[in-house]
Amino acid sequence: MDLSTLVTPVTRQTLSGDVYKQLSDLLMSGRVMPGEQLSLRSVAQSLGVSVMPVREAVNRLLSEKALELMPNRVLRVPNMTVSQFREITAIRINLEGLATAQAAELVDEKGLQDIKVAHERFARESSLKKPNEANLIALNKELHFAIYRQAGMPMLLEMIEALWLRIGPILNYDLRSGSARVTEHVSVDHHDRIYSALKNRDAAGASKALAGDLRGAADFIIAAGVLVTNGAASPANAERRAPAAPAVPVKASKRARASAVK
Repeated sequence: MDLSTLVTPVTRQTLSGDVYKQLSDLLMSGRVMPGEQLSLRSVAQSLGVSVMPVREAVNRLLSEKALELMPNRVLRVPNMTVSQFREITAIRINLEGLATAQAAELVDEKGLQDIKVAHERFARESSLKKPNEANLIALNKELHFAIYRQAGMPMLLEMIEALWLRIGPILNYDLRSGSARVTEHVSVDHHDRIYSALKNRDAAGASKALAGDLRGAADFIIAAGVLVTNGAASPANAERRAPAAPAVPVKASKRARASAVK
């Protein structure tokens, strides 16, 4: 995988934080797939930094289980089982539903306008004959977090971000695959119901519409067979997953080998 096309070279002084932010965005936006391999060296080269800040950022992502260190010391985007996916989806419906309901009660005119603009941008991209998959994924994330920020609950937002770190690589499979949720504008319809409820200050309606959006995406992903079943990748998963880029082995310290990069 050529990360140079997905990230922006880092120039500010807070290198570790910037590296973490960019890698987190890749994961949360679903621009890397489960099973893809990364190396400290390739990430550092893509960002234009030394290996040290990359190592520090990767350690954070390992502790958050957004990346995993394999027995051969290779970094990998974790695969996800059906049961893990169902559990995270259930948690997301509760947490993101709470944020959406709170946003309906607190959103101001500027916040509502920001949400409307994000919704319209996603809808325009979806209406194209051949939507740009990367744009759809980025715009979907932009819309959801434009809503959640209006809740004014920073700790809740951190929890939601932590879940998106883990589920992001598989979350937007339907947006990548040209599914009916895109071609028949199902996602846009869900978003439209969410926005309408927010505009009407209907907290229960907004939360219900959000839950419908999350369940619809989850049902499609589960049915598509792209998750791991019984500890092994299903045939569909093996066929559809993008091939992993070769990775340079990552050296780990004896003390942290099992859970962190040296």
